[in-house]
Formats: sequence, C-alpha cells, structure tokens
Amino acid sequence: MDLRQLEYFVAVAEERNFTRAAERVHISQSGVSAQIRRLERELGAELFDRSARTATLTAAGRAALDHARAALAAAGAVGQAVGEVTDLIRGQLVVGMVIGCTLTPLFEALSAFHRAHPGVEISLLEDNSDRLVEAVRAGAVDLALVGTAGAPEGLEALTIISERLVVAVPAGHPLAEQRRVLLGDLADRPLVCMPPGTGLRTVFDRACAAQGVRPAIALQASAADAIADLAARGLGVAVLSESMAAGHRDRLVARAIDDVTTPALLALVWRSSHGPAVRELLAHCRRAFAA
Repeated sequence: MDLRQLEYFVAVAEERNFTRAAERVHISQSGVSAQIRRLERELGAELFDRSARTATLTAAGRAALDHARAALAAAGAVGQAVGEVTDLIRGQLVVGMVIGCTLTPLFEALSAFHRAHPGVEISLLEDNSDRLVEAVRAGAVDLALVGTAGAPEGLEALTIISERLVVAVPAGHPLAEQRRVLLGDLADRPLVCMPPGTGLRTVFDRACAAQGVRPAIALQASAADAIADLAARGLGVAVLSESMAAGHRDRLVARAIDDVTTPALLALVWRSSHGPAVRELLAHCRRAFAA
C-alpha cells in the first residue's frame, strides 16, 4: 500500500466515477483501475461496487475512506512542516520601523535572528507609522515597529511601550512653572511635534478634536531629538512621550498633559496569517524587549 493508491482510492470515492477520478489525478483510467485493484488485493476486499455505471463504495470501502483521507492529510502535514523549515532557511523578511526610532532591542532581535537563520535575507524599511501599517496589511512588510493610538484593525499587535503625552519646554518657560498642564493651555502657543501619520500625533490630534482645541503647529519633525532641540532653542512647545522627553531633562522641563489620558503606543504589528520566519523573529523580539 502506498500514498498514490490511497490518493486514487479517495479520488474515485469522491468522484464516484473512474473516468473523472483519472482526470482529477492526471493519469489514464486504466492506471487508476489497476492501482485500485492492487490495493483491493492487498486489503483482501473489494472497495467499490462496479456493477453499475457509478462507482459505489462497498462496506469495506466506507470503512477505509476516512483512514485513507487521514493518511493523506498526515503526509501533507509532513510536507508542509518541511516546507516551512526550507522557507525559513531560504526566505526573505521585510521589517518596517517608524522613522526616528532607535530602540536597540529591535536591532538585538534582528541580530539574534540573523545568527540563528543566516539564510534569511532581512530588509529594513523606515517610514511613518500609517504607511507601515498599510504595508503590513498589503503584505509588502512582514513585521513593523510602529507608533499607534491603538491596535491597528485587522492586525496582530504586541505593545512595547505605552506612555502619556507630555509637553517639554526650557526652564523659565511659563508652562514649566505650572503644576498641571491642560490642552487648553496650549491653544495659543506654537507647538513642535511629530508629523501626521505618526502614532503620537494621532493621539494628540484626536484629543484636540475631542475637546475642540485648535493647536498651532509651528514646526514638525520625525525625530524626537530634533523636536527637543527646537524646543530647547525657544521655537515652540515640544509635544513628546514621557520617555522621549526624559532623554532631554538636562535642558527641558516635562509636564504631563493631564487631560490627555489615551496613551501613545509603540507596538510590533503583523498579519495573523504569517510564515515561519515572522514567527521566529517575533520570538526573538519578545525575548529582546522583555530583557
């Protein structure tokens, strides 16, 4: 008994006709008939009643059908498992990263993945978060680290950082003297913040819209360091996340925006229908960020 005979047996059982089964498996009808006869001799029982124009399963055939299908499915699973490993060894992985992000755990994860699977070609793409999310949805990017106001619809997500929004200003600025800063306090002040399409800007814009505040965006930059630098020179009030501002506490005073409670997230996003390479990289990312 071999898998080819079982395949022919299942084809005849489902088509209920030797001719159609032969067309389905792409061999001659006589070839199908000969293989079924060999299978029947080996099993010691007829599998089909051939007395009518339709091939009908006998009691023995009905007993064998589910087992034949299970055997073929198991063989297919073996092939799939080997194929996944082969793809992992020889595949390609496109990783997206939001512009201006320098989180070293992501680089450590990529390095560990590369050492474990040197045959996988890794491409790194920088873009704004909105475009990266759409690229992941479209399948152009396999995994992306993005800023977001919440888990993107239709994608799997792993939150890396969840932080409140803050304003950052030089010492001596009126906002630095306030214990509480509200969105309304920013209405008439020039602001320096991330451009549209970034997670932090999305959180800020939604909060302003909800409260009817029309912010005066004076300057925009994709990198937190650039925003802090502009604010430190008195060109506007910086809108950043807590950790972004913390790196500049030597020259800027940070105050949480009390009435913006929705956090800005930094998250890994990927499609639910991902391959083995993405699964392996995710495992490395979880370890790197946990550490």
